[in-house]
Amino acid sequence: MNRDTSSGFFSGLLMGAVIGAAVALLYAPQPGTETRRIVKEKALEVKEKAAKAASKIRESVSSVIKGEE
Repeated sequence: MNRDTSSGFFSGLLMGAVIGAAVALLYAPQPGTETRRIVKEKALEVKEKAAKAASKIRESVSSVIKGEE
């Protein structure tokens, strides 16, 4: 598998997991306030993970660019 294909696969896998978790939360038998709290927590977790991944990607790209100079 080349890098583009595996990157696309894992992006799709992550999106599927996020959507599946959201649907499970929405159909869970609990009060709306609890569901909103859980959704907010999970959204913050995803945001933090995305920021860390973006930082790692920037570092990798930067090191590749510096290596080519």
